[in-house]
Amino acid sequence: MEDRINAMQTDAIAAIVDQWKHERPDLDATPMLVIGRLFRLTGLLDERLRPPFAAADLGNGDFDVLAALRRSGAPYALPAGELSRTLLVTTGAITKRVDRLEARGLVSRSVAASDSRGRRIALTADGVTLADDLIAAHLTNQRHLLAGLSDEEAAHLASLLERLTATLATD
Repeated sequence: MEDRINAMQTDAIAAIVDQWKHERPDLDATPMLVIGRLFRLTGLLDERLRPPFAAADLGNGDFDVLAALRRSGAPYALPAGELSRTLLVTTGAITKRVDRLEARGLVSRSVAASDSRGRRIALTADGVTLADDLIAAHLTNQRHLLAGLSDEEAAHLASLLERLTATLATD
């Protein structure tokens, strides 16, 4: 029992799999070692990645809008529909985010030249400055979070995650 308690302290997911091995030896619980850890990592990463955005008074997803516009290149503007597709969120979610960012003077809306029903979202000068500052901090933070892996390990993990994503995306 003491071994199981020690295992739970160092790796909760391995401890859960161990418990299932003990309780249901007829089942293979090893997929939890990957899926459970991915879920746990999602929470841990969010905790560590969110603070710079919160400090800039950005809501969840707001930085994604700024970053998508900034990386699109000058003039840092996209049609709302393309922004929605780029960020893999609904147009309703884009509207809410753009409303918040527009109220802060970080983006502007204009009528799309090709379709008067469509809207073009563009970064303002303040939006470009904030996006540039935050992406630098974000990448530094990400580098810090991956410091426990060698460059080769990080590249291998990225490749495995890409393959897993591609496999799931085709289902």
